[in-house]
Amino acid sequence: MAIDRHSERRPDPDALLALADRDKRGRLLVFLGAAPGVGKTYAMLQRARQLRQEGVDVVIGLVETHSRSDTEALTSDLEILPRRQVQWQGHTIEEFDIDAALRRKPKLIIVDELAHTNAPESRHPKRWQDVEELLDARIDVWTALNIQHLESLADVVSRITGVTVRETVPDIVLRDADDIILVDIPSEELIQRLKDGKVYLPETARLAEQKFFTLRNLTALREIALRRAAARVDDQMVEHLRQNAIEGPWETAERLLVCVGADALSHDVVRAASRLATGLNASWV
Repeated sequence: MAIDRHSERRPDPDALLALADRDKRGRLLVFLGAAPGVGKTYAMLQRARQLRQEGVDVVIGLVETHSRSDTEALTSDLEILPRRQVQWQGHTIEEFDIDAALRRKPKLIIVDELAHTNAPESRHPKRWQDVEELLDARIDVWTALNIQHLESLADVVSRITGVTVRETVPDIVLRDADDIILVDIPSEELIQRLKDGKVYLPETARLAEQKFFTLRNLTALREIALRRAAARVDDQMVEHLRQNAIEGPWETAERLLVCVGADALSHDVVRAASRLATGLNASWV
């Protein structure tokens, strides 16, 4: 009896289980950029306004406009949750109010600056952990992230730019995001925006400005961001093929073995292996 091999194809059970688990959470969209000033927050607010006009329940949990009039104008038609006031060492710090967000429970909430470190005594040390709690509550989240804040790339960025990256986000947060949008502009244009005063930098970063915003550095960061975005598109295609039992150009099953010891370089070796495995779409142990 002849067997139609095409009729025997079945969706990958693991892919279907992962899809079912994803349906139990909110959806995460990350606006990814190569550096501050490329327009991530602006692009995020533009899209949010469009959804609001279509009747979607959108609120702003926290957005940093840095007093830019064009960015502030985009928030005018959107509900904005009040920020939580935190007293610390004689100073008042404004933070995202996760409890207010959970009580409000919108369809979609915007929470800017994913790599931000929360004030002491907050429920979570990091903002990305706040986002995870919102997703577990089935609230969709839009956020923004610069590529240098990705944990596995922090040491690479430090070597390229000479600037130490202190706030990072675990790679799995970006990897598990439902989608990413790369916000990209030419490096020369970003440098001009900086000269024109259109890029906000905190006072603590002013000293690093000359070292970070060079054509060489920005070009390298842009390449890293483009590569990471391209890898994400490839992952989405493979996932679609698996979920729908579609025969496609499957990659060879490459695996990496990483050998580490007790010395100080082991941390760098593990990060390098993670980057290489991501680039090869390979598993590693």
